[in-house]
Amino acid sequence: QVQLVESGGGLVQPGGSLTLSCAASGFTFSRYTIRWYRQAPGKEREFVAIITTPSGATNYVDFAKGRFTASRDNAKNTAFLQMNSLKPEDTAVYYCNARATGSGDYWGQGTQVTVSS
Repeated sequence: QVQLVESGGGLVQPGGSLTLSCAASGFTFSRYTIRWYRQAPGKEREFVAIITTPSGATNYVDFAKGRFTASRDNAKNTAFLQMNSLKPEDTAVYYCNARATGSGDYWGQGTQVTVSS
């Protein structure tokens, strides 16, 4: 059974940090590119970051550059999104997506991040 499970969200003050995790099971995680997205209330889901495999090359949307860092541990079938200097506008549900050409396209259930004082 394919699963992607995000965790690590929560309430944090502006300027704080969170690390999100995306734990995979039921497929060969090391073959899949991982993307992070987020969806704020009343807004469309938007791309945040990507981390490829096996090189681990990353790319980020402009608002994430310099603040967010995507990583992965293929041995543990887990991807991470380290988020620093969080702002109220980063409040959203964060999702991970695993995709491989000719294979599956999987989504997690999301984890809520709330940035508020």
